[in-house]
Amino acid sequence: MTHRSSRISWLALPMLALLCLPILGLIGQSTPTTIWQALASPTLHQAVWLSIGTCAATLGLTLVFGTPLAIWMAHSRHPWLTICIDLPTVLPPAVAGLALLTVFGRTGWSGQLGLPLSFTTSAVIIAQLFVAAPLYIQATVVALRSIDDDVIAAAHIDGATTAQQWRYIIIPLARTGMFTGAALALARALGEFGATALFAGSLPGSTRTMALAIYVAAESDDAAAITMSLILLGISLLILLLIRRLDA
Repeated sequence: MTHRSSRISWLALPMLALLCLPILGLIGQSTPTTIWQALASPTLHQAVWLSIGTCAATLGLTLVFGTPLAIWMAHSRHPWLTICIDLPTVLPPAVAGLALLTVFGRTGWSGQLGLPLSFTTSAVIIAQLFVAAPLYIQATVVALRSIDDDVIAAAHIDGATTAQQWRYIIIPLARTGMFTGAALALARALGEFGATALFAGSLPGSTRTMALAIYVAAESDDAAAITMSLILLGISLLILLLIRRLDA
């Protein structure tokens, strides 16, 4: 068994190297001087604050509107509903962006009603919601379905109201799964690129998030691109550590 495990570990090294070396390379390309100089860039400040603001709005909207949908899905068994929710997570980014344009663009449904949302900050939030909210919804559905129905039935027999059942039983039991889903959705929104680029564009101070700013800076300012990449890397690491702590 030990000999077989040793051979498998050697076969695992190429994939491990592929996954780890680019991260180490990115970190190795940075120096305190270049990072400090890049942090003083107004362009970086705009991208950072735009990303923070839009991601905060996306997370809030996901919790407010995604939770009722997750509750509905948890009590229904319609395959088509699950497919509709899961589809945005597997769509190619260009397809997602084009789909958003057909509804919210200047020539789309909302545009014909005089409410074009493409190439605005609202478009950034909509694009983030489209690709990130399903992660929270999926995790919340799994968490809700994992609760034993007998526990809810016992609380009902004991006279607990619906509000009390949610406050004292359902939410505490599903809380870890919901928090994990929210963290995953936040990470996905923070790194959203393709759908945002096609649907919202890359307008400085308006729609150019950190992911888009990295793409633009990579063509002319390596230091800024690396610094913003390290910021996103650090945030992603914190989110991953938070998820692991919740699952522990």
